[in-house]
Amino acid sequence: MIKFVTSGPVVCMAWAGRDAISVARNLIGPTNGREAAPGTIRGDYGMDIGYNMIHGSDAPETAEFELGLWFPEGVMDWDQTISRWFYE
Repeated sequence: MIKFVTSGPVVCMAWAGRDAISVARNLIGPTNGREAAPGTIRGDYGMDIGYNMIHGSDAPETAEFELGLWFPEGVMDWDQTISRWFYE
């Protein structure tokens, strides 16, 4: 298992915002890339369920646990300067 998960590069991201988990899950697509719609990451690039190329937390509790694994010192707070033009 360790050999598999360390066999390629990993890019970790923490997404925040309204309905971030459901928005991310819709963008990612179902776990099985063969069942994923075109336009989703897995639908466009996933060739095999064993190599589905992306992971996203499925619930706030899972996200909290997984964020602790990848970001043990916490996620940095930041403000995007153009946010004031898009959000109230």
